[in-house]
Amino acid sequence: MKSKSFVKISIIALLLPVWSLPSMAGEPSDTLSVDKKGEERNVMLNASDATKPREIQIGLPSEDVNVYENGLPAVYSSTVHQLARHWRSDASLSGVGLMNPMESAIRTGNIAYSVDSYSNFGQKEFKGVLNYRTNLFGWQNFDVNVSGGIGEKWLYTASVYQNFDPGSFDPGFTDYSDRTQIYHAGLSRLLDKGKISVVYKFAKSSGLGSMVNAAPFIYVGDGRVKEVPGFALGTTSYAPVGGEFRYMDIMDGKIKSGRWGDFIDNMSHEVAALFDYSFANGYNLNLRAKYMDAPNANYVDFGGSSIFRATETDNLFMDGSDVPYTGLAEGRRTWLHFGKVRNALFTGEISKTYGNHDLRVGLNEWYYHLNYHSSSFQWIGTVSAYPDVLARRYDDGTSDKFRGFNELSPEYTRGYENKLAVYVTDNWDITPKLNLYFGGRLEYYRMSANQIPFERYDGFHIGDTHRYVDAEGVSHSVVIEPQRVLKNKLNYAATLQATYSLNRNWGFTADATVATRFPRINEYAGVGPTEEQYRRVTIPLIRGGVTYRNKWVDLTSMITYISKSNNIDQQNVTKPGTTQSKTTLLIYGIKTIGWTTSAELHPFKGFNLHALFTYQKPTYDNYFIESPFEGVPDLNANGNIVKEIPQILIELDPSYNITDNIRCWLSFRYFGKTYANLTNALYFNGRWETFGGVTWDVNRHLTVGATVVNFLDQKGASGTISGTELLSKEDAGKYSNYYMSGNYLRPFTVEFNATLKF
Repeated sequence: MKSKSFVKISIIALLLPVWSLPSMAGEPSDTLSVDKKGEERNVMLNASDATKPREIQIGLPSEDVNVYENGLPAVYSSTVHQLARHWRSDASLSGVGLMNPMESAIRTGNIAYSVDSYSNFGQKEFKGVLNYRTNLFGWQNFDVNVSGGIGEKWLYTASVYQNFDPGSFDPGFTDYSDRTQIYHAGLSRLLDKGKISVVYKFAKSSGLGSMVNAAPFIYVGDGRVKEVPGFALGTTSYAPVGGEFRYMDIMDGKIKSGRWGDFIDNMSHEVAALFDYSFANGYNLNLRAKYMDAPNANYVDFGGSSIFRATETDNLFMDGSDVPYTGLAEGRRTWLHFGKVRNALFTGEISKTYGNHDLRVGLNEWYYHLNYHSSSFQWIGTVSAYPDVLARRYDDGTSDKFRGFNELSPEYTRGYENKLAVYVTDNWDITPKLNLYFGGRLEYYRMSANQIPFERYDGFHIGDTHRYVDAEGVSHSVVIEPQRVLKNKLNYAATLQATYSLNRNWGFTADATVATRFPRINEYAGVGPTEEQYRRVTIPLIRGGVTYRNKWVDLTSMITYISKSNNIDQQNVTKPGTTQSKTTLLIYGIKTIGWTTSAELHPFKGFNLHALFTYQKPTYDNYFIESPFEGVPDLNANGNIVKEIPQILIELDPSYNITDNIRCWLSFRYFGKTYANLTNALYFNGRWETFGGVTWDVNRHLTVGATVVNFLDQKGASGTISGTELLSKEDAGKYSNYYMSGNYLRPFTVEFNATLKF
């Protein structure tokens, strides 16, 4: 739950096609048609991480990973219990859909495009499906589901998911970059006009994540990057091979040891019950409930600062050497996250059609309990493949490899949050040409959390006595102990959408949505907002545009505005050109205005093209960092373009059915110039993310296919550049042909898959 850089944000998803699924009563249609055979491609192809869907972006920093399973969150919050450790798009699902921001705001209280998945609960006849996937790096993925009937009234389903992913290089300290196993078993009882189902899920997963997704590169100075000699981006590890490290446990201050990869175990149990019933008077009742317990929800984060050339005066030594190290080195950071999560979730909905009205009333009762802490430490490593951890020797004869214990954003929180909400929607066909969709949500939010509201320092831990001198020169001492925070608040959301068909070709659409919330329990894991900083977060979304449709084109063009006030972020900042870092709490706003045009074209039989163009300008508002370093000016980022966010985005997704059973497809995504730090001093040039594939339905039982990731073999870096948070534009020229570290794209990869239905 360490401070994370902004995800890419865009207006692109405001117009993404939705997947083909039966709509729920009262659910508004989105503004675009869908490619029925390409339904899952746009979201499940992720150029940064093969284990989860790509971000469904709406023009703001991500609130969370928004994935729902059978109408309930797949994970209540992924800040500790990460989505990829509990949910995968596998054979246990009968379908995957997309919930638009208006629907999400009312049903969940969060404005976002959300993945909506549905379990396969079986049918009276026996069916089975086996999926197999592999790639040139040795990835092995098996996925099987069987389902059928027991007599006339019972259905069963069972599935197994196994993932053995070594990644695109050998980490050196473990066999797999991702090792995940998920098991499902479900039983359903058929009723005269409904069904009741119970399903159990067990997940066990270990993933390296950010330990292996960063690398050093040479920043040329004009937006380009070059590979460091001997370090191939995407196929070389920038994590130490192994050996023990030392850290200070924030819970008791004891120095403990461990090995890389020993702190990434996740395990969870879940049981869900679902009830669906249609009454004779036209009412439909849906009840969803689940209990999930994750006694292990652990992960490790790596971070970087500045790369420098070590000299003899730095007194850095490699193991077994008495000669000072004088090569390239980087200050590295590590966070060990330990979590235990439980939640009990219930959603009930009742719906009915009255004339031209589709009405729905719903209830959420969502309880989430979190027991979480993290410890941090710092070290210096060589800038090389499988870097060595360098020891620093001091004048008194002592030395250390690991230092800065818990100085950078160690976290702690224990408590719960509870959401009790009622919501209502109406989808009203006023006339054959005019439709009005509107809804409202009122939520009672209660949060009780133990937090540690003290500034972090080297040696920080619970039970320590911290002595400091205030601005008036008065000495103080305080015992570091958790303190309780209790909040009872009301949140609300509202939405209104109007669509008008001028004729059979032209139409107009406009909508407005607003959602509010107060700081959540995970935002108290760090220092947390003070009572004066505790403010309502408000997110308004306004869209409007035109649509045009005929037999071969479906086009939408819209202007969109979205903003967010009082965004809370814990930012680690580095003194430019050094390894000195501090953690600061930021509360600021962000706003985005953009124009997007999207089209689905079917110019001739068998061919489909989805094309999208977006221009946007996301900017910071009230973003101010008081510099913690002497000689480094404060940062006022107001009006700056949000880092990592391109202002121009293009998507081109052509597909063609060569025959009735052979289909080929391509996916091109262009991300324009993006700024790599807060001051907009450094930037990356535009890049293409590319995918392609072919699918062959051999017969009604067997389908085979191949997919190519990054077929243009782009080596570009992405995200932010470590250690440059406070770098001024005036000093940017000094970083020409400068060694830096950051994230990169997945390398060129060829994947093969087969599906057997039986």
